[in-house]
Amino acid sequence: MIYLMLLILILTIGLFIWGKFPPDVIALISMISLYLTGILNVTETLSGFSNPTVIMIAALFIIGEGIAQTGWTAMAGKKFIEWAGNSVPKLLVIVTLGAGILSGFVSNTGTVATLMPLTISSAWGIGTLPSKMLMPVAFGSNTGGLLTLTGTPPNIIASNALSNAGFEGFSFFEFALIGFPLLIIALLYFRYIGFKLLPKNKTNNKPVNIESTLHNWIEAYKVDSGYYRLRVRSISPLLNTKIEAWQFEKNYHVSIIRIKRRHPNLLKGIPAFEEFPSPNTTFLYHDIITVKGETEAINKIMITFRLGLLPLEPITDELKHNLINQEVGMTEVIVNPNSILVGRKYKLGDYFKRFGIQLLAASRNNKPLEEKDIVVKVGDSFLIRGTWEHIDDLKKQHENLVIIGSPEGMAKNVESLNLKSYIALGALFLMIIFMVFNLVPGSIAALISAGIVLLTGCVPITKAYKGISWTSVVMIAAMIPMGIALQKTGTAQIIANGLVRYLGSIHPIALLGGVFLLTTTFSQVINNSATAVLMAPIAILAANSLNLSPAPFMIVVAISASTAFLTPIGTTTNAMVMTAGGYKFIDYLKVGAPLLFIFFILTLILVPVIWPF
Repeated sequence: MIYLMLLILILTIGLFIWGKFPPDVIALISMISLYLTGILNVTETLSGFSNPTVIMIAALFIIGEGIAQTGWTAMAGKKFIEWAGNSVPKLLVIVTLGAGILSGFVSNTGTVATLMPLTISSAWGIGTLPSKMLMPVAFGSNTGGLLTLTGTPPNIIASNALSNAGFEGFSFFEFALIGFPLLIIALLYFRYIGFKLLPKNKTNNKPVNIESTLHNWIEAYKVDSGYYRLRVRSISPLLNTKIEAWQFEKNYHVSIIRIKRRHPNLLKGIPAFEEFPSPNTTFLYHDIITVKGETEAINKIMITFRLGLLPLEPITDELKHNLINQEVGMTEVIVNPNSILVGRKYKLGDYFKRFGIQLLAASRNNKPLEEKDIVVKVGDSFLIRGTWEHIDDLKKQHENLVIIGSPEGMAKNVESLNLKSYIALGALFLMIIFMVFNLVPGSIAALISAGIVLLTGCVPITKAYKGISWTSVVMIAAMIPMGIALQKTGTAQIIANGLVRYLGSIHPIALLGGVFLLTTTFSQVINNSATAVLMAPIAILAANSLNLSPAPFMIVVAISASTAFLTPIGTTTNAMVMTAGGYKFIDYLKVGAPLLFIFFILTLILVPVIWPF
């Protein structure tokens, strides 16, 4: 049974290194093999899919999507780029150090889930690739977990094992004595060595550049003309009347795009903005109305209705700041050759109104269409504005229209914030509080926060599911049974006992090194918590048999359990960035091996000095 177990383990690692098949498929094949060979029963084989860690990871992806969808990622990404000053090395230091410090107080998976969309956005924004940044974030979070007692589960396991053996456990910040030097080393490694080893993988997660997109629309549709902002004065006949009473489009050829209330009152049902004014919308004192029309028509209504003219921002900023936000967006659509609209005469705007969408401009053969009534032709394109939800609904009309670009991508890169933005951020902080004070298990904390994000509409359920990296989730769930099999067959115990027996008679540092190497070997293929549980009693027994203090050995167990730098399956953080960074198994080995060697040497030098034998 042990030899069969070793064969499956070696073949699984070999397939990961080969990279011929998707990692989740390899993990599933490995899981099924453990069942078919009789090593595991059905419950053990499928245990990964009910594992709290897997549930937590899926929930963390949803929370990360909530942060991205509500504007925080775009805003923080802009700040990161400002701090980095367009310097890729500076950005690398910022994201790696940020991941390390944050993971000292938040779970490693929570840290990576929070920083991953931000890192991707910042990397593209500064002119580099996410593959050059995401692995440092994952490794930085693994290392930063060594800053505090609660930073990562192996720390707690090591401390509790020490206490249960009759020794004094570790204090909250005692791990920082070794964790902080290791974090600085990791930072320097990626700054000067690791960055050169990281691959240049071109992934399809490049965020939409809103300024560039708007500039292209302005050029194509000439939307820089005809937009005005008007203010309703106290002497205006519009005051306290409804839009339908004046028939602006019919009588004046002017479209009312948006109304900003100068004096909103939610108790009276008066919101700050009427993003899509209806015929029943009432004009109020000091309303600021965004309208579109010919200059002559605008002058006419200004005189007729005694309206004040307000200055516009540069048109790109005007569109970005006043017509796009977390709720409302713009996109471009084109008429499909098979569309039933082709050849029919339509009043511009009427078709889109059925979907709750405004038509801002039209174009044919790259020339703006000014007519109100047109006969639709194949290739006609339209610039539209609506809620992101309505734009998403319009996608269902794919037999008539094709949406150009990525409305979802644009939605994630809007920098403005609203109430949902603060709800999403509050959900993240609530999860952090739950975890720091250990009020509920981490998986429950993540589920509560993810539930808040979903129930409050920060992320629609369909988009939340799309935001989960199912490759990572399935791979982790399918690899958890491997750790169970290693322990059930006694393979791990036999290897551990033999290594301790042979190294213990040489020198305490040799034994310390053996514990490190064995622990880090296990951590590359099984969960770090399981690794720590497996190694902690062995390390204590070895220390006691030689009349040595077990403290340095338990510190080494905690450190080496967090050094799964060689594989994407060793820790959940490595798996989480694998798809987003386009990494292969060999990338982890190439980048992680030098860092692991440095950690090994530094640990053997510092640990005996800080925690004497």
